[in-house]
Amino acid sequence: MTDVLVCNAGSTSLKFALYRFPEAQRVFGMKIGGIGRRDAEVFCRREDTAHRYCFFSDVQDYRAGVELFFATLAEEGIGVSSPLLVGFKTVFAQGYHGTHVIDDDVIGVMERGLTVAPAHNRAYLDVIRMFRSMFPSAVLVGAFETEFHMTISEEKRVFPLPYEWRERYGVQKYGYHGASHSYVARCVEQLYGAGKKVISMHLGGSSSVCAIKNGKSVDSSFGFSPQSGLFHVARCNEIDPALLPWLEEQGLGQEEILTALNTRSGLSGISGGGGDMRDLEKAYRARDARAMLAVDAFVYAAVKYAGAFYALLGGLDVLVFTGGMGENSVFLRKKICEKLSALGVVLSERKNAVRGSTIREISEGSVTVLIVPADEEQMVAERTYGAVHAAH
Repeated sequence: MTDVLVCNAGSTSLKFALYRFPEAQRVFGMKIGGIGRRDAEVFCRREDTAHRYCFFSDVQDYRAGVELFFATLAEEGIGVSSPLLVGFKTVFAQGYHGTHVIDDDVIGVMERGLTVAPAHNRAYLDVIRMFRSMFPSAVLVGAFETEFHMTISEEKRVFPLPYEWRERYGVQKYGYHGASHSYVARCVEQLYGAGKKVISMHLGGSSSVCAIKNGKSVDSSFGFSPQSGLFHVARCNEIDPALLPWLEEQGLGQEEILTALNTRSGLSGISGGGGDMRDLEKAYRARDARAMLAVDAFVYAAVKYAGAFYALLGGLDVLVFTGGMGENSVFLRKKICEKLSALGVVLSERKNAVRGSTIREISEGSVTVLIVPADEEQMVAERTYGAVHAAH
């Protein structure tokens, strides 16, 4: 028996999922929101009893979050095999695009990638270092988000820039959200068989669209960095390269610009408020002009990628919604699907309105529209277990 702990780190959140192998059985999960607060909200689920509960706790930093997780495991009477094996849904490290045991070299490359993925890499670097200090004998593994997209062909991967930049600096398309989109690919194949043409929309705090054929990534809306493709709740997508020097000429500093692109853009930037789709939906129905513009621009971006990927795939069998907004926003799914009717997408209003936490079809047209609750932790756990056992 081998246990794998999966840890997802956000700037103010931690998610844990404990799996038992070789069965790949989920044992216990915890999500902590509001790290740095005395009243952080903690959600737990024990899988063998399906018992869910929530409480508030003083969680000032990542270390306190990890200590709380292991204390809760002890209270539940759940032991963990030794040595501790921990998998992380790491994002970017130049040259590391698969699943790798994390050593000093990997950490150094992740440090150098902070410019590319500042929010993601910083959070994971902090929590990885914390695990190393707390559990010196633990085996830490990075399941990098770019792995699933290594099947994207060269003509889609290359940028129209001096080619030596690619050779020297690795400037090319990478694609992200690999754990989520690979899980979608697996679910579609299990449900409908191999060979399907799939467009997967992961819509959440960070959003992307992926074209999948024969279970493999054909293209991704993401490019070189996570600040690309669809725009996000608080991050921009592609912008005209001339905009940066022009804004500097207007008196804005480079750091100010980059901070705004990463934290005050996307849905939040256009709406002037938050980027929570539930709030935007209320404001949209109240005819708030900025909220309407934010939602319509987001829908346009998603539809544009879907149309391009439809042409790339040569048709469409299954359209999948996943991620926080993709799974939960009846309003957003309807908006997007209405714009895709020319592709054979017809949403069932009745099925779309039913909320749930399971995989379900919500269509009544020639294209199957599917909601797949994201399970990135499962994919990270399997990759982590596989990488460590392959090394032995």
